[in-house]
Amino acid sequence: MDLTQFLELFNPYPGNHYLQITTSVDETTQALYDLVEGVDGEFSLAFYGEEDTQLETLYPNAKIQYLKTLKHPFRALPRTNDIVVFKDILNTHQNPKGLLKIAYTTLANAAHIIVMEKKGEMDIEATLNLLEEFEFRSQNYIDILPEYDLVIAKKLHMWGNGL
Repeated sequence: MDLTQFLELFNPYPGNHYLQITTSVDETTQALYDLVEGVDGEFSLAFYGEEDTQLETLYPNAKIQYLKTLKHPFRALPRTNDIVVFKDILNTHQNPKGLLKIAYTTLANAAHIIVMEKKGEMDIEATLNLLEEFEFRSQNYIDILPEYDLVIAKKLHMWGNGL
């Protein structure tokens, strides 16, 4: 998979924190991990599935949390992440609104949220509206990956929920 355009969405700075929430790791996970590692940042992975020692081998410096069922929320501290990426989870989780609330809280001001789902599985208009409902602004659908639909939005300081 050519990730050139995908990686152009990111501009990591030293010390940035990226969080991916997913049911499966793939090239995008590795690319984000490498990108953040390259600037001495922190990569966190909230993995919905059984514990897998291979993940610790693939991502030795990542903070990995395992969630066994699609009814549990991931954990993240307030205002600690510069980007949150939901991959193949938001539409299948039993409480997507709860996940978005946690994402809003964990994002720093002026930070981005990205929702990725396999092509054809995401109702793009409904996802854009859901992000708007949770006070994420500048929502956009971006068709840059052949395998995924991708929506990006931004948390802006002093808009809607404020901090």
